[in-house]
Amino acid sequence: MNDVAIPAVLPQTLTEQTCFDIHETLAGKRRGLRAMLPFAGPAIVASIAYMDPGNFATNIQAGAGYGYTLLWVVAIANLVAMLFQALSAKLGLVTGRNLAELCRAALPRRYVLAMWAISEIAAMATDLAEFVGGSIGVSLLTHLPMLPSMLITAAITYGLLQFEKRGFRPLELAIAALVGVIGLSYLAELLIAPVHWPSVIAHTLKPSLPDSNALTLSVGIVGATVMPHVLFLHSGLTQNRVPPRNEGERKRLLRFSNIEVVLALGVAGLINMAMVITASSAFHAGHPEIASIETAWRTLTPLLGGAAAGLFLAALIASGISSSVVGTMAGQMIMQGFVGMRIPVWARRLVTMAPAFAVVACGVDATRALVLSQVLLSIALPVPMIALVWFTSRADLMGRYCNRRMTTVAAVLGTLVVLALNLVLLLQVAGIWP
Repeated sequence: MNDVAIPAVLPQTLTEQTCFDIHETLAGKRRGLRAMLPFAGPAIVASIAYMDPGNFATNIQAGAGYGYTLLWVVAIANLVAMLFQALSAKLGLVTGRNLAELCRAALPRRYVLAMWAISEIAAMATDLAEFVGGSIGVSLLTHLPMLPSMLITAAITYGLLQFEKRGFRPLELAIAALVGVIGLSYLAELLIAPVHWPSVIAHTLKPSLPDSNALTLSVGIVGATVMPHVLFLHSGLTQNRVPPRNEGERKRLLRFSNIEVVLALGVAGLINMAMVITASSAFHAGHPEIASIETAWRTLTPLLGGAAAGLFLAALIASGISSSVVGTMAGQMIMQGFVGMRIPVWARRLVTMAPAFAVVACGVDATRALVLSQVLLSIALPVPMIALVWFTSRADLMGRYCNRRMTTVAAVLGTLVVLALNLVLLLQVAGIWP
């Protein structure tokens, strides 16, 4: 095994006050919410991937076409996401290296290069969905064509990425603020839309697939939930964030990390469910055919009023910009981890934006581009999921923090379910599956 140390991608700096607060908590001198706040960040950043424009597209179709029926799919997908993000965070905390670095150290070079190429494709596909989704929001807000809107979105995204120069804490806080915008927007949407809460609870707990189209849509929801790039990114965000001074501190760090994953991914799951609920309340009875983000926005005003449409737009723009920032961060980490190469942020941004500009310039429908990007992601998904389960199950690497048998079984089952559903998606796109 080649144990070459590779510097972390993101600036690993915290303020003196934050470091002091963290060590006070690890020493047992702080309790409750005040103790959690200094540790918050990595899971919040990762949670953005579960609220990106790709989720908007699938959740709108699910709510409009099937009402509350597919809420259980969203709930289960979110539980799988929690498990894998917790494993990714643990890998970085225990080993001090991220998933891409470990792949580079443990595997033959030809496999590493192949995994890097697949992961780069996944990063570009992810950024296509996120960048195009944010640009749709800007276009609807400003009434500009897509290409100028994409330039505006690119400028805003690049501006946010400059927060990295001050360390990762300012960027985490900026992303957390955008998560707040998405969450508050959908909380307000739920207050505006006429929701039948008993049906919401019933369909969250009772699995049901009315027809083959519901199966197709469920595949899209689950397949877009566990995102390849954030499995790489989360391990990097935790790897050198707060180096533990002893095993007791490492154990406490893992506990705080797991709590943050549950809270951050729990919020992301609730927001996704709110998207389905809002789409169901607004469209299912009279407009079940609605499938695109643009149509959903235009239809909201006459149905629920201008406030609902405005909140939807605010959430979409915040989602597209924040998830595009996170996608760029993940792409940088993937490149440096696999091949030891780092390029300037502006160059990385140009590389990941190029496919999106090409797709729009060729006249491809924006929502269709979002769907196609999910197909590419389904091809790349096995790489990080299988690698993550393998590494975290190795006692020689993880020591006492190696996965328990039940955790490994759950992770393997989750991997098999997600991969099977993605296979169904690919077969359907190829016209093989009915």
